[in-house]
Formats: sequence, C-alpha cells, structure tokens
Amino acid sequence: MAEGRAVGSLYLGTAGWSLPREQWPHFPAAGTHLQRYAARLSAVEINSSFYRAHRPATYARWADGVPPGFRFSVKVPRQITHEARLVGCEALLEAFLQECGHLGEKLGCLLVQLPPSLAYEPDSAEAFFGSLRARHGGFVAFEPRHPSWLEAEPLLQRMRVARVAADPAPFAEAAEPAGWAGMRYYRLHGSPRVYYSSYEPDWLERLDARLAEAPVDVPQWCIFDNTASGAATANALALDELRSSDRHPHGAVWRADRVRPT
Repeated sequence: MAEGRAVGSLYLGTAGWSLPREQWPHFPAAGTHLQRYAARLSAVEINSSFYRAHRPATYARWADGVPPGFRFSVKVPRQITHEARLVGCEALLEAFLQECGHLGEKLGCLLVQLPPSLAYEPDSAEAFFGSLRARHGGFVAFEPRHPSWLEAEPLLQRMRVARVAADPAPFAEAAEPAGWAGMRYYRLHGSPRVYYSSYEPDWLERLDARLAEAPVDVPQWCIFDNTASGAATANALALDELRSSDRHPHGAVWRADRVRPT
C-alpha cells in the first residue's frame, strides 16, 4: 500500500534507473523502466547529464513519469567541472539549469563532482559557487576528490553546499558528510572494486545505523553508483528493507507502492 514520507526523508536510489533482469521480480511488470523503478525507490541520480545535454522536453517527460514525492539528482556537466574547471562557465551553467529546471519540483538536488586533479583555489571556487547560487536556490551536493578542498569548509557552509560522503573515499575525510549541515549526500561507488563490487549485508547494516543517526529534519540522499555489474539495485533494495524495519521510529522511506516478489 502507499506510504507517506516520514520526517527526516531518505532519498534512496541508484545512478541511473536501469533495472537488472535478476531484480525484475521486485518491480512492477508494466511501465517504462523509470516508472517501474520509481515504484520502489524514491530518488535517482541522472549521470548522463554529465556527458551530454538533454532537451527540456526530456526532463519534463521524466518528471511527468514519476510519483509526486520522487526526486531527481542531476549531475553538473563535465564541460563545467572537468573542462572549464569551474572557471568562466556562466553561460554553460545557465544553459544546464534552464534544461534541468524542467524537472520542476522534482529536481531535488544538483551534484557537482570534480576531477581528482582539481585543487581548491579560493577565488575561482567563490566565483563558481556564487554564480551557481545566483541562479539556483535548491540543494547542492559537492564531491571534490582533491584533499585541498578541506580548506573550503567555510565557503561550503556559507553557500549552503553539502560535501558528499563517498565510498571509497579519495581522502580520509571524504568518507563522512561535511560542508553545509542542512543536507547529507552519500555516494557509494562500490568497494573494493569501484563501480562493480556489491556491499555486504554487514556493511549495509552499518550504513543504516549511520543514516539513522542524522537529525530528523535533515534530508539525506543515498545513491549507489556500483552499477557496472548490477549490484547497485540489489544494494538499494536491501537498504530499503532495513530502513523499513520496526526499529526505525520514523518509518520507511517514501515509495509510490511497495512491491513484493511473488
């Protein structure tokens, strides 16, 4: 049956909405892949936007195909983060925001991931996040992969930008959420083999405990990016089951309809 989203929402999903065949029994049989996915999981991370632009009509169609409480996280294009390296990219940023803005209220978050070689430079970082904030007031998650970005904590807090907690972490401090405390964003890439390895049940139990410790008024995102072998979907469903257990006082995460395998 349908369930309301509890206080302290967890937006749980994977990078992309591909459904591995072995997981099909856990999802409705009818509908597009996105519609079937959105019947069980409450969020998805759009990674394809990193590689190419999508038409506004495409974003609008995606938004129309999911239930009201579902949310999309959209990855900022590599033209901005990896090619321009955050410098002089106002026109690119404007175009991207105009496109993904057609998700409407279902645009839950923007994800800014930097290349490992991009170190913190205060002036360019201030200019980029200032330009972003002048155009976008919603949630922003930031995944730097150079340890010098630890120096940017005051900037991230001031700009209301949450620093991603990543696994595996590119540097020790990156394993924990930081930056602005108004949101937490976990990106789980698979370990020990990045993008391939599945997380074991005891690891998911520990993650579940970490999520349960968050303040109830802080939304959390948990995205499994270990998609190369299909492990992400199984891990997200397993965590969903843990979050639905009676020991969580705020109940299950939102979903349109809980579907059980027959």
